[in-house]
Amino acid sequence: MNDRFDAVDPAADAVRMRELEVAGEQGLLKGRLYATGAKARRDTLVVFFPPGGFVADNLDDSDGFLRRLAGVSHAPVVLASSYTLATVRPFPAAVEDAHAVLLWATKNKTRLGWSGKHLLVAGIEAGANLAAVCALMSRDRGAPRLAGQVLIMPMLDPGLSTCSMREMPNCPDQEKLADGCAAAYRGYLPNAADRTHPYASPLQSSRLKNLPPALILSADDDPLRDEAEAYGAKLAGFGVQATVRRMLPAPQMADNRNECACEGPALAAIADFIADLEGQERLPA
Repeated sequence: MNDRFDAVDPAADAVRMRELEVAGEQGLLKGRLYATGAKARRDTLVVFFPPGGFVADNLDDSDGFLRRLAGVSHAPVVLASSYTLATVRPFPAAVEDAHAVLLWATKNKTRLGWSGKHLLVAGIEAGANLAAVCALMSRDRGAPRLAGQVLIMPMLDPGLSTCSMREMPNCPDQEKLADGCAAAYRGYLPNAADRTHPYASPLQSSRLKNLPPALILSADDDPLRDEAEAYGAKLAGFGVQATVRRMLPAPQMADNRNECACEGPALAAIADFIADLEGQERLPA
């Protein structure tokens, strides 16, 4: 493990980041551990998979969000992990890595400063696809036991068939995202038959019982919005506790950048979700 700590970010509640290596399915993966100095050991660990369309390593780009996530109320410890990119090995390499990272985390609690009580899986876009699939895999394989899943602007439908994806307003940014999703799936799922596999397309799964509670976040102007909401409704139909939030469009910044995932409201919703889970005495099976 690399024990080099970076500088503290005051805006992220004195969160410290430590670089480390975690075990994937076939080898070591790059990871980062985020935590405040408030507690020696925390009850909640969030394992996070970054966006990147299955073809890019976006750990660096996710750094600011992860610092703020580790600094929310209840101060979870956050483990962010890379995964095998589709340019190296396509599906199911990434999901097998993601599940292996969860298992690795349960075996390295002391190293992570985690009590082992609550384990959440989370991700953005392609990373949210992996998070949702990890919930399915953990149920199917009997481990690890997850307390919750946080899916932010999740990619759940390789068919790109929803109205919000197909009926794009005249917005270059949204068109770029839609085109990027199509390209991502072409690289990740070169075998067309895999596009209906539940471990590639959770939205197509017909077996969604006994999954952990889900917080699903999208934005009003997000092309992925409809599949996020459809998945939440489908989970609820199978008796899974699902909270779906459609946030207002992200504010346009002065330099023409959008605030990622309406970050403030997203972090507030995640903080509430964690607080509710920590208040529950029983974890889902």
